Amino acid sequence: MKILLLGSGGREHALAWKIAQSEKCEQLFIAPGNAGTIEVGENVDIKADDFDALKSFVVEHNINMVVVGPEDPLVKGIYDDFKADDRTKNIPVIGPSKAGAVLEGSKDFAKGFMQRHNIPTARYQTFDGEHLEEGLAFLETLKAPYVLKADGLCAGKGVLILPTLDEAKKELREMLGGMFGNASSHVVIEEFLSGIECSVFVLTDGKNYKILPEAKDYKRIGEGDTGLNTGGMGSVTPVPFATKEWMRKVEDRIIRPTVNGLAEEGIDYKGFIFFGLINVEGEPMVIEYNCRMGDPETESVMLRLKSDIVDLFEGVAEGNLANRVIEFDDRSAVCVMLVSGGYPEAYKKGYPITFNENQEGSHPSPNVPLELARFNSKAEKERSKDTLLFHSGTTMKDGQVVTNGGRVIAVSSYGKDQAEALARSFEVAKQIDFKDKYFRSDIGKDLI
Repeated sequence: MKILLLGSGGREHALAWKIAQSEKCEQLFIAPGNAGTIEVGENVDIKADDFDALKSFVVEHNINMVVVGPEDPLVKGIYDDFKADDRTKNIPVIGPSKAGAVLEGSKDFAKGFMQRHNIPTARYQTFDGEHLEEGLAFLETLKAPYVLKADGLCAGKGVLILPTLDEAKKELREMLGGMFGNASSHVVIEEFLSGIECSVFVLTDGKNYKILPEAKDYKRIGEGDTGLNTGGMGSVTPVPFATKEWMRKVEDRIIRPTVNGLAEEGIDYKGFIFFGLINVEGEPMVIEYNCRMGDPETESVMLRLKSDIVDLFEGVAEGNLANRVIEFDDRSAVCVMLVSGGYPEAYKKGYPITFNENQEGSHPSPNVPLELARFNSKAEKERSKDTLLFHSGTTMKDGQVVTNGGRVIAVSSYGKDQAEALARSFEVAKQIDFKDKYFRSDIGKDLI
């Protein structure tokens, strides 16, 4: 089978790594990919939302399946676009229809969907610029802290949690005034839920579903969950409080009603559903939906997925996912994200990335280019059994791997337990160098 994977981040590198392991994958293309995905497939210089170019490529290269990584092409309707074209209508697209992607594309729709299907979530109301005064009045009915969410897509940065009523009112005015462009033309205000967050993922064919390993991610830029929200600074799996009993509640109260609700509303959904959950005194509640895998959770979850992911994708495409087997690795897996200095605000790109192979030795070797370390170092090849480097914001320039984004590399490791996995990732994180590199050294510590 020839497969085209769309996207260019760490999530896509992790998915590509997993897809390439399948005996069912004859050839893997990644559009556009990054400097890391060339290790497991062939990069294609096409943007993930250039539907016409993607369809032409699929036809010319006899692609048998398209797997969509990021949310943008899903929200823009790539599934529907392929179905509407006679050339590509029979090629499976792993990802929901445009109507299904609204679960992520509109937080107001998602909250309404949860309300219609009795799925536990926080109390909320939605306001636009014409109803600012009503929004300000609703804030006064809530207790601090205050949660404001831009209705549309904001690359994981459209949620504000404010400690005081005055700050919440100020930010509401700014959001409705265009802080996030059209994405915040409507703002969801909801009550704050106190608890520990957890990401749960399912793969569904629209009727049946398989639950993947759960994870916990870390959004804030600073140690101790301080500072600005980011796209994600790391992740761990499994999550200690996600016991069999807790996950049974998640399945009964949240997953099954969501999949059934989509079907009841006539929404074509064949792909991943991300459930952003919070554990409130032992009871799971939904914070948000995403219509794809999370990033950086994918960079740890894929390590724990033992099953052939292409076999699961075939189950989605054929509508017989219930007959497919899903198995997990019993080990822990973690991801520590290396980011550019200044992220999530302004940062510079184009810095060479190097690797110090013998940092702990008495005679350290000079740093070598990352691509040489990845392909030529015996030490790195041995280490890669337990630690993998999933590229996120990287590219090749003059034969050298250089930074090309805010989040640069996800250092992902196995361990017999979370502490061992984290120790391995932190060790390797210290050995990777680029100008103004930063990472959080407290990932997972709140769970140990």
